[in-house]
Amino acid sequence: MPSLADRLSGFADALFDPTLAVPPGLVGPDGEPSPRRFAVYRNNVVVGLVEALKANHPAVCRIVGEEFFDAMARAFVVSGPSASPILLDYGAGFADFIAEFQPVADVPYLADVARIERAWTEAYHAPEAIAMTPEALAAIPEDQIAGLTFSLHPSLRMVWSRFPALTIWRMNIGDGIPAPVDLTAGGEDALLIRPAADVEIRAMPPGGYEFVEALKQRQSLTGAMRTALGADPRFDLSGNLRELIAAGAVINCHPANEPGLLTRGVGA
Repeated sequence: MPSLADRLSGFADALFDPTLAVPPGLVGPDGEPSPRRFAVYRNNVVVGLVEALKANHPAVCRIVGEEFFDAMARAFVVSGPSASPILLDYGAGFADFIAEFQPVADVPYLADVARIERAWTEAYHAPEAIAMTPEALAAIPEDQIAGLTFSLHPSLRMVWSRFPALTIWRMNIGDGIPAPVDLTAGGEDALLIRPAADVEIRAMPPGGYEFVEALKQRQSLTGAMRTALGADPRFDLSGNLRELIAAGAVINCHPANEPGLLTRGVGA
Protein backbone atom coordinates (compact mmCIF):
# COMPACT_ATOMS: atom_id res chain seq x y z
CA MET A 1 0.00 0.00 0.00
CA PRO A 2 1.37 3.48 -0.88
CA SER A 3 2.58 5.58 2.04
CA LEU A 4 0.75 8.74 3.08
CA ALA A 5 3.54 10.81 1.57
CA ASP A 6 3.18 9.01 -1.75
CA ARG A 7 -0.58 9.48 -1.71
CA LEU A 8 -0.27 13.18 -0.99
CA SER A 9 2.32 13.56 -3.72
CA GLY A 10 0.05 11.76 -6.17
CA PHE A 11 -2.87 13.97 -5.17
CA ALA A 12 -0.81 17.14 -5.76
CA ASP A 13 0.39 15.86 -9.14
CA ALA A 14 -3.14 15.07 -10.26
CA LEU A 15 -4.41 18.40 -8.96
CA PHE A 16 -2.18 20.33 -11.35
CA ASP A 17 -2.10 17.88 -14.27
CA PRO A 18 -5.51 17.25 -15.86
CA THR A 19 -4.08 14.39 -17.94
CA LEU A 20 -3.63 12.29 -14.80
CA ALA A 21 -6.35 10.03 -13.46
CA VAL A 22 -8.24 10.66 -10.23
CA PRO A 23 -5.95 9.68 -7.35
CA PRO A 24 -6.72 6.25 -5.88
CA GLY A 25 -9.02 6.34 -2.88
CA LEU A 26 -10.96 9.46 -3.90
CA VAL A 27 -14.57 8.46 -4.39
CA GLY A 28 -17.97 10.09 -4.59
CA PRO A 29 -21.03 9.49 -2.40
CA ASP A 30 -21.65 6.22 -4.26
CA GLY A 31 -18.22 4.91 -3.32
CA GLU A 32 -17.00 5.07 -6.91
CA PRO A 33 -14.24 7.26 -8.39
CA SER A 34 -15.70 10.55 -9.59
CA PRO A 35 -13.58 12.24 -12.28
CA ARG A 36 -16.15 15.02 -12.72
CA ARG A 37 -16.15 15.95 -9.04
CA PHE A 38 -12.37 15.95 -8.93
CA ALA A 39 -12.26 18.08 -12.10
CA VAL A 40 -14.49 20.67 -10.43
CA TYR A 41 -12.26 20.68 -7.37
CA ARG A 42 -9.15 20.96 -9.52
CA ASN A 43 -10.62 23.87 -11.45
CA ASN A 44 -11.61 25.70 -8.26
CA VAL A 45 -8.06 25.40 -6.94
CA VAL A 46 -6.55 26.67 -10.18
CA VAL A 47 -9.01 29.56 -10.44
CA GLY A 48 -8.31 30.55 -6.84
CA LEU A 49 -4.55 30.64 -7.45
CA VAL A 50 -5.00 32.57 -10.70
CA GLU A 51 -7.05 35.16 -8.83
CA ALA A 52 -4.37 35.39 -6.13
CA LEU A 53 -1.75 36.11 -8.80
CA LYS A 54 -3.99 38.71 -10.42
CA ALA A 55 -4.57 40.50 -7.13
CA ASN A 56 -0.82 40.76 -6.54
CA HIS A 57 0.11 41.75 -10.11
CA PRO A 58 -2.29 44.51 -11.19
CA ALA A 59 0.23 46.26 -13.45
CA VAL A 60 1.19 43.05 -15.26
CA CYS A 61 -2.51 42.31 -15.74
CA ARG A 62 -3.18 45.77 -17.14
CA ILE A 63 -0.24 45.57 -19.54
CA VAL A 64 -1.20 42.26 -21.13
CA GLY A 65 -4.96 42.38 -20.59
CA GLU A 66 -7.10 40.33 -18.26
CA GLU A 67 -7.84 37.48 -20.66
CA PHE A 68 -4.19 36.97 -21.56
CA PHE A 69 -3.14 37.31 -17.91
CA ASP A 70 -5.59 34.58 -16.89
CA ALA A 71 -4.15 32.23 -19.52
CA MET A 72 -0.55 33.02 -18.54
CA ALA A 73 -1.29 32.68 -14.83
CA ARG A 74 -3.09 29.38 -15.42
CA ALA A 75 -0.02 28.08 -17.27
CA PHE A 76 2.08 29.02 -14.25
CA VAL A 77 -0.32 27.43 -11.79
CA VAL A 78 -0.46 24.08 -13.58
CA SER A 79 3.33 24.02 -13.96
CA GLY A 80 3.51 22.66 -10.43
CA PRO A 81 2.46 23.15 -6.81
CA SER A 82 3.95 25.84 -4.61
CA ALA A 83 7.02 24.97 -2.57
CA SER A 84 5.37 26.64 0.43
CA PRO A 85 2.03 25.85 2.08
CA ILE A 86 1.55 29.57 2.84
CA LEU A 87 -0.63 31.35 0.28
CA LEU A 88 1.28 34.59 0.87
CA ASP A 89 4.37 32.89 -0.58
CA TYR A 90 2.52 31.80 -3.70
CA GLY A 91 3.76 33.39 -6.89
CA ALA A 92 7.35 33.91 -5.77
CA GLY A 93 8.52 32.35 -9.03
CA PHE A 94 5.96 34.03 -11.31
CA ALA A 95 8.38 36.68 -12.61
CA ASP A 96 10.96 34.05 -13.57
CA PHE A 97 8.18 32.10 -15.29
CA ILE A 98 7.18 35.22 -17.26
CA ALA A 99 10.81 35.74 -18.31
CA GLU A 100 10.74 32.31 -20.01
CA PHE A 101 7.14 32.49 -21.29
CA GLN A 102 7.49 32.70 -25.06
CA PRO A 103 4.14 34.41 -25.80
CA VAL A 104 5.44 37.55 -24.03
CA ALA A 105 8.95 37.44 -25.48
CA ASP A 106 8.19 40.73 -27.25
CA VAL A 107 7.43 42.41 -23.91
CA PRO A 108 10.92 42.06 -22.38
CA TYR A 109 10.24 44.35 -19.42
CA LEU A 110 7.20 42.42 -18.20
CA ALA A 111 9.14 40.09 -15.90
CA ASP A 112 10.78 43.06 -14.16
CA VAL A 113 7.40 44.72 -13.63
CA ALA A 114 6.29 41.44 -12.04
CA ARG A 115 9.40 41.50 -9.84
CA ILE A 116 8.47 44.98 -8.61
CA GLU A 117 4.98 43.78 -7.75
CA ARG A 118 6.32 40.71 -5.96
CA ALA A 119 8.77 42.91 -4.02
CA TRP A 120 5.85 45.17 -3.06
CA THR A 121 3.95 42.19 -1.63
CA GLU A 122 6.98 40.99 0.34
CA ALA A 123 7.72 44.49 1.66
CA TYR A 124 4.13 44.97 2.74
CA HIS A 125 4.09 41.78 4.81
CA ALA A 126 7.63 42.08 6.24
CA PRO A 127 8.24 42.56 9.99
CA GLU A 128 8.17 45.99 11.62
CA ALA A 129 11.34 47.79 12.69
CA ILE A 130 12.29 51.20 14.08
CA ALA A 131 14.38 53.21 11.63
CA MET A 132 17.56 54.99 12.56
CA THR A 133 17.23 58.79 12.60
CA PRO A 134 19.43 61.25 10.69
CA GLU A 135 20.32 62.81 14.06
CA ALA A 136 21.65 59.48 15.30
CA LEU A 137 23.99 59.14 12.32
CA ALA A 138 25.12 62.75 12.69
CA ALA A 139 26.03 62.08 16.34
CA ILE A 140 28.59 59.40 15.41
CA PRO A 141 32.21 60.64 15.45
CA GLU A 142 33.47 61.18 11.90
CA ASP A 143 36.49 58.93 12.41
CA GLN A 144 34.16 55.96 13.09
CA ILE A 145 31.76 56.34 10.18
CA ALA A 146 33.95 54.87 7.42
CA GLY A 147 34.24 51.52 9.22
CA LEU A 148 30.57 51.12 10.12
CA THR A 149 28.39 48.28 8.93
CA PHE A 150 24.64 48.77 8.73
CA SER A 151 21.56 46.69 9.54
CA LEU A 152 18.81 47.38 7.01
CA HIS A 153 15.06 47.42 7.46
CA PRO A 154 13.54 43.91 7.06
CA SER A 155 11.00 45.21 4.54
CA LEU A 156 13.67 46.55 2.19
CA ARG A 157 13.55 45.03 -1.29
CA MET A 158 15.34 45.99 -4.50
CA VAL A 159 14.65 45.27 -8.15
CA TRP A 160 17.34 45.72 -10.79
CA SER A 161 16.19 46.19 -14.38
CA ARG A 162 17.85 47.00 -17.68
CA PHE A 163 14.53 48.56 -18.72
CA PRO A 164 12.56 51.54 -17.31
CA ALA A 165 10.42 49.01 -15.44
CA LEU A 166 9.64 51.34 -12.54
CA THR A 167 8.27 53.99 -14.90
CA ILE A 168 6.20 51.37 -16.69
CA TRP A 169 4.88 50.01 -13.39
CA ARG A 170 3.82 53.48 -12.25
CA MET A 171 1.98 54.04 -15.52
CA ASN A 172 -0.05 50.89 -15.04
CA ILE A 173 -1.30 51.11 -11.46
CA GLY A 174 -4.07 53.17 -9.96
CA ASP A 175 -4.77 56.26 -12.03
CA GLY A 176 -1.57 55.90 -14.03
CA ILE A 177 -1.82 56.60 -17.75
CA PRO A 178 0.21 54.35 -20.06
CA ALA A 179 2.39 56.22 -22.54
CA PRO A 180 5.21 55.36 -24.95
CA VAL A 181 8.49 54.51 -23.21
CA ASP A 182 11.93 54.40 -24.76
CA LEU A 183 13.19 50.94 -23.83
CA THR A 184 16.70 51.86 -24.96
CA ALA A 185 16.98 54.85 -22.63
CA GLY A 186 18.55 52.79 -19.85
CA GLY A 187 17.45 50.74 -16.90
CA GLU A 188 15.90 51.70 -13.59
CA ASP A 189 16.57 50.16 -10.20
CA ALA A 190 13.81 50.32 -7.61
CA LEU A 191 14.00 50.35 -3.82
CA LEU A 192 10.87 49.30 -1.94
CA ILE A 193 10.42 49.73 1.79
CA ARG A 194 7.59 49.92 4.31
CA PRO A 195 8.88 52.16 7.11
CA ALA A 196 5.33 52.76 8.38
CA ALA A 197 1.90 51.65 7.12
CA ASP A 198 2.48 51.94 3.38
CA VAL A 199 5.08 50.61 0.99
CA GLU A 200 7.21 53.35 -0.53
CA ILE A 201 8.99 52.93 -3.86
CA ARG A 202 11.95 55.00 -4.95
CA ALA A 203 14.15 55.05 -8.02
CA MET A 204 17.71 54.31 -6.98
CA PRO A 205 20.55 56.67 -8.02
CA PRO A 206 23.62 55.50 -9.98
CA GLY A 207 25.46 52.77 -8.08
CA GLY A 208 22.75 52.69 -5.44
CA TYR A 209 21.72 49.09 -6.06
CA GLU A 210 25.27 47.81 -5.69
CA PHE A 211 25.82 50.01 -2.64
CA VAL A 212 22.79 48.65 -0.78
CA GLU A 213 23.58 45.10 -1.83
CA ALA A 214 27.07 45.51 -0.40
CA LEU A 215 25.63 46.84 2.85
CA LYS A 216 23.32 43.84 3.00
CA GLN A 217 26.43 41.64 2.73
CA ARG A 218 27.82 43.45 5.80
CA GLN A 219 30.53 45.32 3.95
CA SER A 220 31.75 48.41 5.76
CA LEU A 221 30.66 51.81 4.51
CA THR A 222 34.04 52.21 2.82
CA GLY A 223 33.85 48.76 1.23
CA ALA A 224 30.31 49.36 0.00
CA MET A 225 31.38 52.70 -1.48
CA ARG A 226 34.18 51.00 -3.41
CA THR A 227 31.79 48.34 -4.67
CA ALA A 228 29.34 51.00 -5.86
CA LEU A 229 32.03 53.11 -7.54
CA GLY A 230 33.24 50.00 -9.33
CA ALA A 231 29.75 49.54 -10.71
CA ASP A 232 29.17 53.21 -11.59
CA PRO A 233 31.72 56.04 -11.25
CA ARG A 234 28.84 58.52 -10.79
CA PHE A 235 28.07 57.05 -7.36
CA ASP A 236 27.61 59.71 -4.66
CA LEU A 237 28.21 58.31 -1.16
CA SER A 238 26.74 61.16 0.86
CA GLY A 239 23.67 61.43 -1.36
CA ASN A 240 22.97 57.70 -1.27
CA LEU A 241 23.46 57.40 2.48
CA ARG A 242 21.27 60.44 3.08
CA GLU A 243 18.52 58.96 0.93
CA LEU A 244 18.68 55.59 2.72
CA ILE A 245 18.37 57.24 6.13
CA ALA A 246 15.51 59.47 4.92
CA ALA A 247 13.69 56.43 3.51
CA GLY A 248 13.92 54.63 6.85
CA ALA A 249 16.04 51.90 5.29
CA VAL A 250 18.65 51.76 8.10
CA ILE A 251 17.70 50.47 11.55
CA ASN A 252 21.11 50.48 13.23
CA CYS A 253 24.85 50.41 12.66
CA HIS A 254 27.86 48.67 14.16
CA PRO A 255 31.63 49.07 14.21
CA ALA A 256 33.09 46.83 11.50
CA ASN A 257 33.68 43.22 12.61
CA GLU A 258 31.89 43.83 15.92
CA PRO A 259 28.39 42.45 16.59
CA GLY A 260 27.46 45.02 19.23
CA LEU A 261 24.99 47.78 18.48
CA LEU A 262 26.58 51.20 18.09
CA THR A 263 23.49 53.36 17.75
CA ARG A 264 19.85 53.22 16.79
CA GLY A 265 18.51 56.63 17.62
CA VAL A 266 19.49 59.73 19.51
CA GLY A 267 20.48 58.70 22.99
CA ALA A 268 20.28 54.95 22.18
